[in-house]
Parts: sequence; structure tokens; C-alpha cells
Amino acid sequence: MTIPDSGYMMEENGVMGIPLTPEEEKRIVTELTNEAESNLKEGNLYYVVSNRWFTSWQKFTGQDAGDYLLDNSQTLVSSKPVDRPGPIDNSDIVLNGNESEIDDLELHRNLIEGCDYVLVPQQVWEKLYDWYKGGPALPRKLISQGDVNKQFNVEVYPLCLKLIDSRDHSQTVIRFSKKASLHDLYERVCTIKGIEPGKARIWDYFNKQKQSMLEDSNQTLEKSELQMDQEILLEIQFDGLWPPGFGMDSTGNELALVPIEPSRSSVTIAGGPALSNGHSTSYGSSFYHANTLSSGSADKEDAFDISRTATKADRGGLAGLQNLGNTCFMNSSLQCLVHTPPLVEYFLQDYTDEINKQNPLGLHGELALAFGELLRKLWSCGRTPIAPRAFKGKVARFAPQFSGFNQHDSQELLAFLLDGLHEDLNRVKQKPYFEATDTDGRPDEEVADECWRYHKARNDSIIVDVCQGQYKSTLVCPACNKISITFDPFMYLSLPLPSTVTRTMTVTLFLGDGSALPMPYTVTVLKHGSCKDLSMALGTACGLRSDETLLLAEVYEHGIFRFFDSPLEPLPSIKDDECIVAYRLPKRADLTRLEIVHRHIEKFLPDNLKGSERKLFLTPLVTYLEGPQTGADIELAVSTVLSPFKRETYCSPTSIPSRINENGSASESIVESTDGCASHPELGNHSMDNVEVEEMSGMELTFQLFLTDDKVLNCRPILEDTHVKTGQPVKVMLDWTDKENELYDSNYLKNLPEVRKTGLTMKKTKQEAVSLFSCLDSFLKEEPLGPDDMWYCPRCKEHRQATKKLDLWRLPDILVFHLKRFSYSRYLKNKLDTFVNFPIHNLDLSKYVKCNDGFGQSHVYELYAISNHYGGLGGGHYSAYAKLVDEDRWYHFDDSHVSPVSEGDIKTSAAYVLFYQRAKVGHAESGEPSQGQVNI
Repeated sequence: MTIPDSGYMMEENGVMGIPLTPEEEKRIVTELTNEAESNLKEGNLYYVVSNRWFTSWQKFTGQDAGDYLLDNSQTLVSSKPVDRPGPIDNSDIVLNGNESEIDDLELHRNLIEGCDYVLVPQQVWEKLYDWYKGGPALPRKLISQGDVNKQFNVEVYPLCLKLIDSRDHSQTVIRFSKKASLHDLYERVCTIKGIEPGKARIWDYFNKQKQSMLEDSNQTLEKSELQMDQEILLEIQFDGLWPPGFGMDSTGNELALVPIEPSRSSVTIAGGPALSNGHSTSYGSSFYHANTLSSGSADKEDAFDISRTATKADRGGLAGLQNLGNTCFMNSSLQCLVHTPPLVEYFLQDYTDEINKQNPLGLHGELALAFGELLRKLWSCGRTPIAPRAFKGKVARFAPQFSGFNQHDSQELLAFLLDGLHEDLNRVKQKPYFEATDTDGRPDEEVADECWRYHKARNDSIIVDVCQGQYKSTLVCPACNKISITFDPFMYLSLPLPSTVTRTMTVTLFLGDGSALPMPYTVTVLKHGSCKDLSMALGTACGLRSDETLLLAEVYEHGIFRFFDSPLEPLPSIKDDECIVAYRLPKRADLTRLEIVHRHIEKFLPDNLKGSERKLFLTPLVTYLEGPQTGADIELAVSTVLSPFKRETYCSPTSIPSRINENGSASESIVESTDGCASHPELGNHSMDNVEVEEMSGMELTFQLFLTDDKVLNCRPILEDTHVKTGQPVKVMLDWTDKENELYDSNYLKNLPEVRKTGLTMKKTKQEAVSLFSCLDSFLKEEPLGPDDMWYCPRCKEHRQATKKLDLWRLPDILVFHLKRFSYSRYLKNKLDTFVNFPIHNLDLSKYVKCNDGFGQSHVYELYAISNHYGGLGGGHYSAYAKLVDEDRWYHFDDSHVSPVSEGDIKTSAAYVLFYQRAKVGHAESGEPSQGQVNI
């Protein structure tokens, strides 16, 4: 039992206990979470908790909030310690909390996990509720999704259906799990309406059209292709008679209108579908304004009739795709693919002989069939939007990560579609085995051709024919210079966006050898750079020597809040109002870091009685120790690092310690890691338990020094003969007395400048712009592998942080560029709205292709489609630009809406995925300059 809203727990025997410590709460929640994750099964309950509240609890318990550090405005929340949070408050994520019953609570749409909410197991929720109360409780079930690659998902948003009663056209909103059966639906509806089972029938009433009757069965709502917020129609039997229907067979079921496979015909026309009457839908004719398909049949994707005929004057390829609930990401990718000329030609012909239903890596041919049918519908004459419900259902079955009704990434869906179509259409039924061989000094051309032959022997499809290229990857071991060269296929190129936006940062530099006073430096770095960039800029500004390094840290409340251990730490994790310091230290692996915090006596008069309290003050200092040390050695190091702060009137030879280090210098300290940066443990990983202290009867030191732990909670006095043996950093506390205040000027250790002074009016900077070529250069440049992506060197027999260099070797006919606008890190999720200046005509990549013979093909490309993303994370919108190649005209595909657009308007900062087609050598295109004469 608990005392409400207090945080005080009652023991089982009824005796009131003290509040749990933050560390204890963290431990309990961690253990319960691990236990729940090790026992995942369908039906387990998870609870939705507001990320705003959960982040405050994480910070209270001293956790690194990690992915949960963003609030709804995408601003990094301060990670400073906070007080105990109040009751659980989910009001910011509940839509109708004040109006609805507990069982009918509805969440705001488009919430993002990790940004707006988190999911905690039932056991964790129960503990948090015991400790904090509050609410409301938002339980959700764990369900299993996917036919091939099953995965568990928490159904945060149950399926919402609008029940229309045919008698009075009244509407009732009901919510169901997607895993519920149609029988469950019938039971709920009959209960709500008070009608007898067997006297009701329910129709799929998508777009207010009777699509199909939903039979009372065990089929799930998910497989019935019902969409979020769509309508279903209730009809009730009177006197044994049903209301009049349409399109029904003698059994009362709707006639099946979907061909299982593409229709075959002995008559085919190149570029068009094989139709029974020998006619085809041309995708290269003039613009067709008429609406040939009725709204009823066109809205029903499943009702597509392949026997429709059209003349060559009809315009195909201008139908939109209805948004089925945050499916603009899918619509954008699909419009780009269905306007890829080689794929249009392929799927409009008879491709059934190439469907590979036995491929264990494929999707039984179902994805290829669903995509082919959808493409044929979109290329039939007419402009009525198509509702891709069947296709969405196939995607959800085979790629459950795209199920549900949340926004997803169009490029990630594109990657799945290209890979899935390839496996479904792979002409290789039995894949041969090839053993990887070393290059053995052979010419690159020979090795590349061998790798491509092996790849084609196992992978042969229309996707490989037109979409796959090959690049050369060169790895070099930093220890033994072993060179490893491989040739790998690629389906698309993900290009980083080199940032041109800069940021000024002020950092205070302290010298670990005590040779000078601290000095603030203001440097300019890339806004989205890393701590390595900041260290390099500071090193240049202060004249850092090759045998020295800089240790970056954040100072908060007179202590070091965190060290920036990793050189790859993103600079956006450092906010403008923080105080950052850099300690200039030597690069030596045999030295131990010594951290010094300061304390003084603060006097006060409570209740007219004299009193005092010891408090931390000033800025911590960092220096170093050499080998096992005594208290006297620690005192010497402290005295040395404090020497610049001596007041001139008290500076005398007798006041300076007489001993110096054996090496004659006090500036040779900490460990150098393999990445060339100062290495030290994470703050919090060391405590008094890591420091071995041998107390001996010795003289007291001149300074009042104490060994302390990371949180400055435990202190042990240091004597002259105190021995410290440790490989871990040592932390000591220096108590300032009147003597230190007279001898040293502590003003130099007060009032650190912030990274950037806030409150100043900032000039609006011009939007940054980069070229597609600079993005490609950044992708292909030589760079070291990340610490989490180490390479196993076969010569060293160890994992090494090798350097990697990519080169383009052979290019495909269809070249796709993915611009990496979204960045995800430990502290920040961000979208770059950088304007990328990409060529529309005559994109010449000749200088990037390293193969000598070039395979006799052009390296010049023409743009034909763009997937666009507008807005920020979570709240954005996707659309597409696509060119009807034979018509030489661009169109904007925005879900259902399709409109012409001028070529000059398709270059925007929203461009996310670019689709190019290889140009044929011939006449030059008008427009942009080119190094080659080409056309399509």
C-alpha cells in the first residue's frame, strides 16, 4: 500500500518507510523492464506514458534520457538534476480525457514514440503508479505482426471504425484491435444496437461505397483491409428480407473482381499491358483530361478490370493515390516507382513467368503481383484516385514495421520495395554457392567482373537489370597497413549533407601544468559537427602541441557534470547556456588524471544562532599524477596547478613546493586512446571503491585535502604518507581556508562564460545550399570507421578502426540518390532543410566512375522523379514530382491530388530522394550545361 502523492512507501508489515532513493527506483524499473523484455508474448500489456513526465523521472533518477530527451518542439531538454517529479500526468497526450470514460480514452493522433510518449511494461507501470499515482492509465496490448518476419508491436492506436446504421444513417465510433476477428466485430455491433445475431450484416463501406460484405468469421480485421477511421455499413434483416444490394452473386456475396495474376494474352504491345482485345494503355501520349473511370469503381482498388480498353490518345499515369491515414510516405515512393520507365514497361507486359514463389528470401510473389496490379491501375486511362488498400495490406503483412497508421520514412519503404520486388522476381531458382576469394594483387577490373558475375549468378531480376550498380570499397588497417578491397552491389546511394552552417562557441581553457591562467577562447565550428571539430578548432587557437591533448567537460554547480569522452559526440548536444571547459594535458599513457573540486565554509545565522555549512564553489581543476603516489605527491600536484592564481604579494620562493616531478615537468598526463583523443571512464563509473588507500601515520599536509567519490558524498583525509594506488582517475576535495584565500586569487575560477550569451538578437542567416556533387564527394571521401563499426584485420587478428574509401565502379540505368536529411544521435533527432542544388538535365558522373572500360555506357543522367518531405520530424508530409518522359512534362503527385508543375519549380529544399535515368548518347538536352551530349 502507499500514501497517495507522497512517494513514501509502506512496508508489508504496515510500518511507514522512507522514500526510495532515486538509485533504488532506477534499479527496480531497470530490472522489471529487462524481465518483461525477456518474456515477450502476444497479449502482454504495455502502458503509454507521457514523455514529458517520464523524462523528468529519468533525470530525477540520474539516468541519461537518451532518445527521450526531446520535447514536442524538438528542443533538447536540460539534462541538469531536478527534484522528484509530481504525479504521473498523461493529459498532454490524451485527446478526450475530460469527456470520456476510462475505457474510451483516445490519444492525440500522430504522437511519436520517444518524443511524445514512451511505452513501459505493465509491471513498471504498476510500480510507477504505486510511487507517484496520477494517470490516466493507458494500457495497450502487445501484438504479433508479419507473415514472414514476425515482430512484436504495441498497438498504441487501435483500429477506429465508424459504424453507419442504414436505417437512420446514425454514426457510432467503435475501436478494435487489428487482431480482433470479424466475429468479434459482429458481436460488438449486435450488442451496441440490441439486435439478434444472424439478423445483421456489415459491409466494408470505404469511400461510402459498398466494397465487400464482411462475413461473420474468424478472419482478422487486419486481413480484411479495413483502414483507420473508415466507415462500415450495418444492414438489418426485416421479415426475412435484406435491404437491396448490388454486385452480388446468388449466395449473397459480392462478385470477385480481382484477377489473381496478370491477364495473359497472345497479343502484346511494347510499353503497354497485354490485353485480351489487343489494345493497350500508352504511357507516352498526350495529356488526357477526361475522367474515364467512375468514382465508384475507381475507388475500389480490388475492382480494377484489366479488360478495360483505351485508345492511344488516352492519358495514363496521372491518377493519384488516396491517403489511407498517414500513408503519404508510401504514396510518394510508389509514384516515383510507377513512373520509372523500365518498370512501367516491364509491369505493363506479361511478367508472370518471372514470378518466383519458391524463393525463401522473397514474399511468395505476392508483393510483385500487388505492385504490378497497382501500377496497371495507375496507368489505366483516367485520373480518379486509387485507394491502395490491398497493396498496403501486403506491405503490412511482409514488413510489419510499416503497419499501423503512423508516419514512416519514404526511403525506408523504397528500400523494402526494391529488395522485395527483386526477390519475388528473381529468375534464379537455385542459387549457386561461391566462396569469397582474396584479390591476391589481381587487377581491379578482373576482381570486379568476377564479383559481378557471382552476384548475377545468384541475383537476376528486372530490379538488378536496371537499379543495381557496383562500388569499390577499400579498407586500410591503421596498424599494419593491410589493404582489403571488395566490390559490392548497391541499389541506391545514401548521401550525407555537408553542413555549411557554423556556430560560435566560447570555451575556457585551463592548463594542467599550472603554467598560465585560464583563458576563454571563442571559436567557429560547424553547427552539426562533433566534439572532434571543437577540439581541433581550440587546438589551433591555443597552439596545441602534438604531444598534448584537450579534455572537454561541462561544468555545472561547481562540479564536472560530464566529460565529452567520444570525439564523435555531436555538438548540438552542447547548449548555448552551458559552461564548457577544456583542460590542456599531455599525451602520455602512464599518467593518472587528478580532478580537484573546491569547498569553502559558508557562514549564516539561522534563528539568530551562528552556524556554517561547507559548500562547493569555484571551477574544478584537472591535472595528473605519475604512477603510485603519496599524499605529498597529490599536494605537490595541487600546488602546481594552483600556482598561476597566487597573489603577487604572497608569491615567494618559500611558498612554492620544493619538489618537482622526476621528469622535470608537470605537464605529461593522461591516457591516449586509439582514436587519438583523451581517454577516461564515464563519469560515475569510479568511486571510492576503485581507489586503494593505505592510511599511515604521517604528517598533515599544508592543504586540507580529502579523497572523495564521484558524487562528493564520502571523504577521507589525505595525509603526507597516504598511498594512492589506482589506475582510475583520482578525485580530491580541497577545503579553502583563510590561508588559501590570502595566498590565491580565486576570482579567476569564478563566473565561467557560457558557450554563447543568450538574449542577443540574432541575425537571420541565409539558407545554406550545397550541390549534389559536394554530397557525393562527402559520401566517397576517405574516413575512419566509427568505434561501433570496427574492422577485423586478418593480418593483425584484431578489430581495428580502419579507414574506408568508396569509389563508384559501375552505374545502373536507374540511379537513386537518398539525401540523408534525418540524423539520429544519442542526444538529438534532427532534420536538415539544406537546399541541395541538383541537376535536372545532364548529370555527368564520368569523373566518379573508376572502371576503365566503363562498359561502353553513358555516365550522364536525367532526372525523372523526386520524393519530397516537407516539415519536421513526425509532423511532416510527403509528396512526389514525376515526369511523364514521353510527354516531357512534370506533375506534382500529392496523395489524391495531381497537378502540372513547371520544371523550374521542382528544385526545393524538400527534395529527399532523387531518381535519375541513364541518358543515351545523342542530342543534348536543353536547359543545364553538360559535359556530354545526351538525351533519353
